[in-house]
Amino acid sequence: MDLYLSEQNHGAAHSRLNGPIPREQVMREIAAPIISEAVAQLCIDANYHLGEDVLTALKEGLAKEESPTGRAILEQIIENAGIARQGEFPMCQDTGFAIFFVELGQEVIITGKTLEEAITEGVRKGYGEGFLRKSIVSDPLQRVNTKDNTPPVIWIETKPGKDLKITVAPKGGGSENMSEVAMLTPSDGAEGVKNFVVDKVRRAGSNPCPPIVVGVGIGGTFEKVAWLAKKSLLRPVGDRHPDPFYAAMELELLDRINKLGIGPQGLGGRVTALDVHVEVFPCHIASLPASVNIQCHAARHKSIVI
Repeated sequence: MDLYLSEQNHGAAHSRLNGPIPREQVMREIAAPIISEAVAQLCIDANYHLGEDVLTALKEGLAKEESPTGRAILEQIIENAGIARQGEFPMCQDTGFAIFFVELGQEVIITGKTLEEAITEGVRKGYGEGFLRKSIVSDPLQRVNTKDNTPPVIWIETKPGKDLKITVAPKGGGSENMSEVAMLTPSDGAEGVKNFVVDKVRRAGSNPCPPIVVGVGIGGTFEKVAWLAKKSLLRPVGDRHPDPFYAAMELELLDRINKLGIGPQGLGGRVTALDVHVEVFPCHIASLPASVNIQCHAARHKSIVI
């Protein structure tokens, strides 16, 4: 028996059995070109316009920074963001790997192409029309540039409802290279996780272009914990974890990291990190996975709900 019913046939069957199908139960169709156009604009906006949360944190950092060199760097970063916004061009030459976090409503059908194809076409269009640097090679060892910044990395979660939310987070190579996963043991506990995070930032030094936002994942499995750290970077700077235990951990880590003295661009100072975000997930009784994904001061992400 065919378990799939078209909207029309489903409606007819429902009418015969239960009366007219409620309007709210009808599936919503979204054409692939609509998604591609939205994604193209997201890619451009994310690279041109630094978020207000990041700008506010940079200005607060400027007020705290005691190093003259550090203050001068922060002033230049803030000025650079303004020039990019006003001039409508990238805030950084590294316009990143296009990373997408998608929330797909269970009552949404994509027509014309697959969702992945629609997003990929949007990346191709946005990076071309926005004059964004193409940074992706088709093979990690043979190193031939794809010349359109595709393919993107796409993470899809299903949600109730008829909305499609798409978030792009362009990720530069310098900060991404400072990522790390540690398969700790349960006996390491919270202190072991915190020590791992602080040591990772210390070893990263100037490489991720501080001031940084530090994403921390705890729990899950080897691959899940890396995803948690990256997804945490989507939270606005200053947004604390809803669990007071982890909210306190975020603030403690932020304080310890800023006491390392790395400072803006690694030239010394108090403002090494703008924030620390922690995300957690249940894990195996024998494991304590932890991960760090560092975001540079160009903490770019934009969202749209279609």
